[in-house]
Amino acid sequence: MELGMVGLGRMGYNMTARLAGAGHRIVAFDRDPDAVRRAVAAGAVGAASLEDLVARLRPARAVWVMVPAGEPTESTVAALGRALAPGDVVVDGGNSYYRDTQRRAAALRERGIALVDVGTSGGVWGLTEGYSLMVGGERDAVERLRPVLETLAPAPDRGWGHVGPSGSGHFVKMVHNGIEYGLMQAYAEGFAILRRKRELGLDPARIAEIWRFGSVVRSWLLDLAARALAENPSLEGIAPFVEDSGEGRWTVAEAVELDVPAPVITLSLLARLRSRDAESYADRLLAALRHQFGGHAVKRED
Repeated sequence: MELGMVGLGRMGYNMTARLAGAGHRIVAFDRDPDAVRRAVAAGAVGAASLEDLVARLRPARAVWVMVPAGEPTESTVAALGRALAPGDVVVDGGNSYYRDTQRRAAALRERGIALVDVGTSGGVWGLTEGYSLMVGGERDAVERLRPVLETLAPAPDRGWGHVGPSGSGHFVKMVHNGIEYGLMQAYAEGFAILRRKRELGLDPARIAEIWRFGSVVRSWLLDLAARALAENPSLEGIAPFVEDSGEGRWTVAEAVELDVPAPVITLSLLARLRSRDAESYADRLLAALRHQFGGHAVKRED
């Protein structure tokens, strides 16, 4: 199949390489010319602009967008809407907010262009292991993309699926990432407890390796935890600062709107926010209050 790829960050490049390696004709564009050159070396056809990319594709066209959520996706999809023609398909493979996806799909539909949203999981391992693809959009448009989806997935018959109408792919990926927050937080807390029990001389890296086989808590995330601990047992040089890309916040907001209790996901999000507060005013006030009502000692800064 022929496909345009816009956005050649790590995941976009890996997807391009996987598709080109399987024999698909990929026309690739990125604002960074070096990224385009790397894609060409991996087997893609390079494009100098979005308009050039569209011109190099034969109708009916399909263009996959892998740029950051928010304004970059907004402007890219809008530009493609102006450059493409009725019968073409735009694929948003990023982590867009599902309501934005629904709005963009409606706008493109007025031009006769379909928008397919593909929640994509797999990270840097997708090139070799394949990607989990949660697909939303019109059935006919999704079926047109089947050869691409089957190539990107771990296997043609697993790891991907059409989950519903426009926006549903990104909604499912949003919840997926909320669950991921909770799983990661549980592993992090458990290994912190193991490490703190110094009198037993426990080796978290070895324990992670034991748990990887036969245990009910085994998972790919545990595999990655074992790898990280083996490489750097003390996690030296890694700042205790955990970023979030938005999906956890959206999941919590959706849970509140739907009256669904989601305490684990919510607390895991709050833990990430707490990790960024190196100068916690709240904790300073807590210490001051304990001193005020109980005369408890206050630890002074150096």
